[in-house]
Amino acid sequence: MATASPARAGRSVQVQVPATSANLGPGFDTLGLALSVYDELTVTALEPGSLEIEVTGSGAEEIPRDASNLVVRSIEHVYRDAGREMPGLRIVADNGVPHGRGLGSSGAAVTAGVLAAKGLLAGEVDFTDADLLRLATELEGHPDNVAPALFGGLTIAWTGENGPQHKKLLVHRGVAPLVLVPERTMSTSLARSLQPPHFSREDAVFNVSRTALLIAALMQSPELLLDATADRLHQDYRAEAMPETHTLVKALRAAGFAAVVSGAGPSVLVLADGPGSRQEAVDIAAAVADTPWQALMLAVDVRGGTVRDRAEGST
Repeated sequence: MATASPARAGRSVQVQVPATSANLGPGFDTLGLALSVYDELTVTALEPGSLEIEVTGSGAEEIPRDASNLVVRSIEHVYRDAGREMPGLRIVADNGVPHGRGLGSSGAAVTAGVLAAKGLLAGEVDFTDADLLRLATELEGHPDNVAPALFGGLTIAWTGENGPQHKKLLVHRGVAPLVLVPERTMSTSLARSLQPPHFSREDAVFNVSRTALLIAALMQSPELLLDATADRLHQDYRAEAMPETHTLVKALRAAGFAAVVSGAGPSVLVLADGPGSRQEAVDIAAAVADTPWQALMLAVDVRGGTVRDRAEGST
């Protein structure tokens, strides 16, 4: 039976969660990178049974304003797991993370809900990092996006005997991310359906070697990023569903840029070896594409998701 929660009506928390790019080329379902564009939410506890949702920004027109809302479901999941009574909610969200573009928008929503629940339950329930990752992974299905969304930086995520785990790594300061975002969206489930169920030994060994190299390139040797981001397990198989993305990635790589499909696509992530070269990549995108690409010159987010009690400070 759920226990009454002292997250009484009127308690309010502010949550910020970064965009994430998963895979990074060869690190399929394993590597993720937090990026400096954010969803920002204010979540206020109301009397049980009340629900008010306001959304602006990316995807605002399609996001549900009822109990099916992913942030609401994520908060409810945490309360249920903690054995606490779910309060009513007022959620005011401003979505900076592009929706349906391969930048972890669903992972950001899940992470926002988990952190909001953590903030509302502060002083009553203590959550470890392992608890937060487990709860977010249970909702998202895999940890590669929610790990960097929660903890920031470059993360390696895996599932072991004790559930989902992660290791956060520091990225070399010379790595300068650029994300090229198209107008169209892409379904993650469709992208996954295009991959074969089995791979050759040669392709598996190729990706293992490049994933190992990618860790070294991101942490110590950005000059190796082009070779390190090569992939044989997912990007080419998904090309038919997003030909513009495939064309742009090929053009950028031919010009020497470490360009990959961001997550399930259709956005393109460029890991430049310095901020000054990113404009050249933007110019290449303008030259080869029939449709416009929004250029986001970003930094690696090192903090991850944060939650702050509006009255008491950070939690």
